Amino acid sequence: MFKKLSNGCVNLVNRFLPDPFIFCIILTVVVFIAAMPATGAGPIEMVNAWGNGVWNLLAFSMQMALVLVLGNAFANAPAIKHIVSGIASTAKTPVRGIIITTFFSVLACWLNWGFGLVVGAILAKEIARQVKGIDYRLLIASAYSGFVVWHAGISGSIPLALATPGKEALVQATGGAVTEAISTSQTIFAPYNLIMCAVILVCLPFINAKMHPSADEVISVDPALLVEEEMVWKKPETPAEKIENSPISSAVIAIAGLIFLVYYFINNGFNLTLNIVNFIFLILGIIFHKTPIRYVHAITEATKGSAGIILQFPFYAGIMAMMTFKLTEDGASLASTISDFFVSIATDVTFPLFSFLSAGIVNFFVPSGGGQWAVQGPIMMPAGLELGVDPAVTGMAIAWGDAWTNMIQPFWALPALGIAGLSARDIMGYCLITLFFSGIVICGGFLIIGLI
Repeated sequence: MFKKLSNGCVNLVNRFLPDPFIFCIILTVVVFIAAMPATGAGPIEMVNAWGNGVWNLLAFSMQMALVLVLGNAFANAPAIKHIVSGIASTAKTPVRGIIITTFFSVLACWLNWGFGLVVGAILAKEIARQVKGIDYRLLIASAYSGFVVWHAGISGSIPLALATPGKEALVQATGGAVTEAISTSQTIFAPYNLIMCAVILVCLPFINAKMHPSADEVISVDPALLVEEEMVWKKPETPAEKIENSPISSAVIAIAGLIFLVYYFINNGFNLTLNIVNFIFLILGIIFHKTPIRYVHAITEATKGSAGIILQFPFYAGIMAMMTFKLTEDGASLASTISDFFVSIATDVTFPLFSFLSAGIVNFFVPSGGGQWAVQGPIMMPAGLELGVDPAVTGMAIAWGDAWTNMIQPFWALPALGIAGLSARDIMGYCLITLFFSGIVICGGFLIIGLI
């Protein structure tokens, strides 16, 4: 029964899911049409809103690109790849390979979403090399499925934004509901959040394993196609080459970086902001690649996976601009219309649940944690405060909603797919099952929180 459901989802997606860029264009058209009756604006006004918004997320786009690139470069360090190979060697059967891939993907994405996306795909490819009879599509889908917890982890942009000091920025982002930074102990490390993450970490690997096709339906990959060309390093001869290959240069930066981090955490506690997370992975990458030129090559390779992000992020910024466009200062926007609907039917008990569901819907059109926060924070945070809901809970409900529907929004699968050499159609059917399971866990969690 379970395999029939997963096979049905795979067939459905294969037939109807277009290329992610086409999907982005379709969403642009849908929002364009839907925003006009919601705002009372005409076509020319919506086109202007779209065009003016295309470049609104450049700074945040750079932060997100760095999360991906720095995480990718670190994951491709020889020592890390050696660890990955060792982990893959424990997968003796296809079912065990799916379980191991999913478990480590969830764990890695919780630590850092960019690192998790990459190391999960690298682990999956290594397991595909070592294990015969494993379905490659499900293997890569399992590597991506861990991404469902990213916004509840320590690189989650919404909890990190709430933890970042700056009264003016917090007031603007939350519609005045939050004036002081909220510690990550109340968001990422809150007991309810850790419990939901733990349930997914323990259960999702076995759910993915249950979807493994029978032997006659398996689509595997020739291990020879997965062998990567090793970089050949010649002995440095010129003074410039000796400097490039000297670990001393890397050591100077690494020591300076470690000193900064020690002082930062002494003065700020364990307060992770997006910039600090990026800084940590920058320093770790420099340390693990040992020499400057090796890290340069790693970064160069890592940037290739960001091509889809670079192309599509401006379009999603334009979509976000249309979602938030108001004809007048006191007018309605499409995003506020969606959010206000959920607010209007919510109580203090159901508000966290409805915040999560509304965020899941908005995420289809704004698949960016920061963009999601910019759209919903000023609406949902004051509404939650008025109902007596803890702002930390409201923020995490939005964060979980943003991560949840990534399972059927191909935007963030692009890096993993690029590494694996697959298309979105190959994995999204399996990810639908992850969406159903995680949705039950998260909805149940936030409903219980509302009741407490």
